[in-house]
Amino acid sequence: MVKKILGLLTIILLIAFFVYKDLFTRVMVVSTLFSGQEQYENLNRFYKFIDSSTLTPSSKPLNFKSSKIISLPVSFNFNDTEIETGKFLQRTDTSALLILRNGEIQFERYWLTGGENVQWMSMSVAKSFISALIGIAIRDGHIKSIEEAISDYVPELKNSPYNNVRIKDVLQMSSGASWDENYSDPESDINRWAKIFSLGGSFDEFIQTLSNDFEPGTRNHYNSMDTQTLGMLVNRATGKSITDYMTEMLWHPMGATNKGYWLLDSEGMEMAFAGLNVTARDYAKFGELYRLDGELNGQQIVPKSWVKDSITPDGPHLTPGDNPLSDYPLGYGYQWWIPKGDKNEFMAIGVYNQMIYVAPESSMVIVKLSANSSYGTSEDIDMKSELETLEFFRAIANKEF
Repeated sequence: MVKKILGLLTIILLIAFFVYKDLFTRVMVVSTLFSGQEQYENLNRFYKFIDSSTLTPSSKPLNFKSSKIISLPVSFNFNDTEIETGKFLQRTDTSALLILRNGEIQFERYWLTGGENVQWMSMSVAKSFISALIGIAIRDGHIKSIEEAISDYVPELKNSPYNNVRIKDVLQMSSGASWDENYSDPESDINRWAKIFSLGGSFDEFIQTLSNDFEPGTRNHYNSMDTQTLGMLVNRATGKSITDYMTEMLWHPMGATNKGYWLLDSEGMEMAFAGLNVTARDYAKFGELYRLDGELNGQQIVPKSWVKDSITPDGPHLTPGDNPLSDYPLGYGYQWWIPKGDKNEFMAIGVYNQMIYVAPESSMVIVKLSANSSYGTSEDIDMKSELETLEFFRAIANKEF
């Protein structure tokens, strides 16, 4: 009798495992994020065990030509310390490094679980894609102006700290909504949200749990839920999912070669602020699109004026440098980061060292995809890693070839 019961329990457990295998994997992987555990075997496959939607390849793909292959700087300077390039790439668990100059590939290498056809988790690089969709939606008349309140388009936000907040303030991470993105604090907002990410639930409803923290438009306070509300705006204003609108208006026009994936919540809403998974070459196309003022593959895809405004800090709380009105030394535009200096550089940045760096004066776009396992173990380490990577990119852009 005992053997029969044990056998039955074994069968039940096996059935449960296969039925809920993706959920088990999801919980196990998410629980290790920002713990210091290696993630390079996860960031290449999130869309395989989390519900996702698909961006289909373009029927008119843009295929980059290859030009003279360059060598990387042997070292670069960061905080008056010479950093060896090889050790830096290894230490930050680099999976892909792709360098374009004048739209041609000058360097392309993959390590760990990266690869030319590998869709890598964008993390917050996705935010810059959402910004582009907002600009396109304004051009096409779905949104009248960024001076309007985001709650005018998304009624659910009337019962949140985003009620009557300008779309512009949300774009500039200055909404005034509370948010704690301290990955090392288990009670932080980002880790409360992670429970929904791992166990299921609504990303949009989570926004209702936030509160007002400061007057909109007065501080630059990084808040991933600002981008989630922008995703809601794209959906409500266009009447289409982020995936469908992006496929039609951005992904196909810019000549994406591979499939892309957006991670979804339990209700089918995209994780707008971090859930995009695409290849290094297709990330590079997006960077090239912005280097060329919104024109690529023979089309003006994003309005030129939107690109310019997106990479221009236009308020005292958005300027780069030692700024008491900002949480970070980089400046901010419409979901793009702007380093201090006169080189007109700008960047899309995601945790674990996901980067698209655009240097128009050097005609360069650099993509770095990584699984830097030190992320989330300390806020100081996170900032240092991003600023260190910026100096690495600058060393490449400033190198004589």
